Amino acid sequence: MIAGISFVALVGAACFRATPGALVQPLQDEFGWSTGTIGLAMSVNLALYGVTAPFAAALMERFGVRAVTASAMALIALGSGLTIFMTASWQLILLWGVLVGLGAGSISLGFVATIGTRWFVKRQGLVTGLLSAGGATGSLVFLPLVAALADSPAGWRTASIVIAAVALATVPIILLLFREYPADFGIPPYGGDHIIEPVPPSKNAARLAIDGLLLATRSKAFWLLALGFAICGATTNGLVATHFIPAAHDHGMPNVTAAGLLALIGVFDLIGTILSGWLTDRFDARKLLAVYYALRGASLLILPSVFHDEITGLMLVFVFFYGMDFIATVPPTVALCRVHFGMSAPIVFGWVFACHQIGAAIAATAAGMTRDHYGAYTPAWYIAGGLSIVAVFLSLKIAAAKLDPDPPIQPKDKDLARAEESLN
Repeated sequence: MIAGISFVALVGAACFRATPGALVQPLQDEFGWSTGTIGLAMSVNLALYGVTAPFAAALMERFGVRAVTASAMALIALGSGLTIFMTASWQLILLWGVLVGLGAGSISLGFVATIGTRWFVKRQGLVTGLLSAGGATGSLVFLPLVAALADSPAGWRTASIVIAAVALATVPIILLLFREYPADFGIPPYGGDHIIEPVPPSKNAARLAIDGLLLATRSKAFWLLALGFAICGATTNGLVATHFIPAAHDHGMPNVTAAGLLALIGVFDLIGTILSGWLTDRFDARKLLAVYYALRGASLLILPSVFHDEITGLMLVFVFFYGMDFIATVPPTVALCRVHFGMSAPIVFGWVFACHQIGAAIAATAAGMTRDHYGAYTPAWYIAGGLSIVAVFLSLKIAAAKLDPDPPIQPKDKDLARAEESLN
């Protein structure tokens, strides 16, 4: 039940993230804003979406998942609804960038790591994959609806209102049905043998997040995971999710058709990420990451050759392979964080995810500037493909690092020590 409610919340939060890529052309037509200007608003959104994650994970530890998640969904609805009144680019940055970035960042992959590590012992990889797919797939499958509404006489403002309503509708579900810990039901985590009583943290949320970062930065594995995940963000949310539709439009493809292709990527992403979770429960997570990044790099390198105003066989090949590993990297990355950082994994993964979104933010702006300067996105696709190959080697480097199933705990962190002892 908890996994199902979490999935619904993640899909609801993803609705607004479907909006920017489909609305680039309508905003340019109405306001005359450049691709770089719109890309900057998206970059602020993506950066805050990531940087908020570790603090949100700490807030969930301090104030509860239910309160933080419901507040985040309300903030997303507010930011989306107010866009219908904007008349200047700074308002786009404030609403799309700041409000929605903060809200979406509060219920992102840090939330996924919290649910996975708190509620599941067995099948953790599978559940993590399912929840991760909910967020990413939700942001893609809404694209045809958003694009169709934007191209209709009602215009892009109707799309913003619909998405705000979807996000707001999830709030009562969360408040009424969600619970914080398995112990609230008098049960152990799924696959566990003992009921684990929660240990209230003695630190404030900011201190928990910063201490988690300080713990992580002493580990080589953290830096390798963070760099690899930054490349992951640049080659997914920052580039394809943001710029695929305008790039396809440059080649004569209608926006609705391009949105349909992204939705199809979302369908394959759902399959691929759940499969990745299943594989993560059974195989070496580090080798899985290397395979995923290699497939992504190959997909991006062929993309400039397959754009056409009609859907060709090669485009469908790209959609399949790229979609199958769009965020298949999440389950093995969460698993590696858990191996290296134990009960601190949700907060540490929040920082790894922050690097993911910083990479996405850089790519969103850089790709827009590339389009403005060269008149095409082609250099951006090739650079992204090359970076994905770099991520392969970063992942294999993790394989050479020593895995410590019982990472050292700071003596002063009594809460963490008690939690580890309880888990053991």
